[in-house]
Amino acid sequence: MTAPGPLDGIRVVDLTAVFLGPLASQTLGDLGADVVKVETPDGDITRSIAPARNPGMGAGFLAVNRNKRSVVLDLKQEAGRAALGRLVAGADVLMHSMRPQAMDRLGFGPEAARARNPRLIHCAAYGYRRDGPHGWRPAYDDVIQGASGLAALQASFAGEPRYVPSSMVDKLVGLTVASAINAALFHRERSGEGQAIEIPMYETMVAFLLPEHMAGRSFAPPLGPAGYGRVLAPYRRPYRTADGHIGVLPYTVQQWQRLFRLIGRPEMADDPRVTDGATRSRHVGDLYGMVADAMPARTTGEWQRDFDAADIPAMPVQDLDQVLDCPHLAATGFFETHRHESEGDLVFLGHPVRYERTPAAIRRLPPRLGQHTAEILAEAGFAAAEIAALLAGGAAVAEGATPATD
Repeated sequence: MTAPGPLDGIRVVDLTAVFLGPLASQTLGDLGADVVKVETPDGDITRSIAPARNPGMGAGFLAVNRNKRSVVLDLKQEAGRAALGRLVAGADVLMHSMRPQAMDRLGFGPEAARARNPRLIHCAAYGYRRDGPHGWRPAYDDVIQGASGLAALQASFAGEPRYVPSSMVDKLVGLTVASAINAALFHRERSGEGQAIEIPMYETMVAFLLPEHMAGRSFAPPLGPAGYGRVLAPYRRPYRTADGHIGVLPYTVQQWQRLFRLIGRPEMADDPRVTDGATRSRHVGDLYGMVADAMPARTTGEWQRDFDAADIPAMPVQDLDQVLDCPHLAATGFFETHRHESEGDLVFLGHPVRYERTPAAIRRLPPRLGQHTAEILAEAGFAAAEIAALLAGGAAVAEGATPATD
């Protein structure tokens, strides 16, 4: 890509690990930011997530760490923290996913970091708002799935609380982090002011999950319990066909009418449960049940053909491998294959948003641990002798370098 992304010229110092923060910083990197990934000497834990062709370059790491450079600093050493300070002084964004108390102990809490660089966007993403009674607790995806109500919602069809089989909290909060950083950068462009941002996993997930489920709890006093009846209806699920499953969601009156004619229930087209919105909302579970009863009579392909002709939203249910082989995604070029200098050919998920003027792009492939340590330190103003001293003392680690010994 020759055209720069919308964040071209922005430097992000990224102290995050696992999935939440790395997805956020990868998104910023896709948009053109220079993302400096600061790792411990052991590296991001996702480097060990199999499968892998080479140690430290597992699939879990490759998925969320493109468009970054890796520098290894040992922040347990004063020299490592001093080196980080010099990186922060020249950065636009510092982002981390440590609990706030730990970041304060390192000397890079919001006030301390912005004292070094008043224009800095200091972005913290952790479990809970710092000023609440849970503010000290550690948190990961599964914990927040349970706390936010997401796991309990699965009991409506599973019979007991279940985790969604996806790192949904990490990914959702990661995208929120990227959005928040962009908003803060926009404010800085207008005002010249940096600022601190706090993105708590718990509050973010509650804000995401509850809008449709507020229901009767939207009112004070409540008019009823929380929970959106349509999405909690027992038959709101993929429908079994003669040879598989299909997802279909008629939504407008016209779509419901066309669907009932297609399934051989034309008398339902004028039924108040179809034609009146309030009545349909109360009886939507019954309507879903009627659709479920009809679907096994035909194949998925036969239903899809007729739903397409009737302009009714529907798609076959696909497993993960079918998604990866989807003709639509192939035609739009969503998946990209790139040759990595040590890992061979790798398949990446493309950036989903298209920009006419400032395209997102894969400009760098995922880095090996410490691959860019010397390069990044030199850019921060370290002389060659200073870099050598940091490497010799273990405060910094470069790929393939062996620290000097006495």
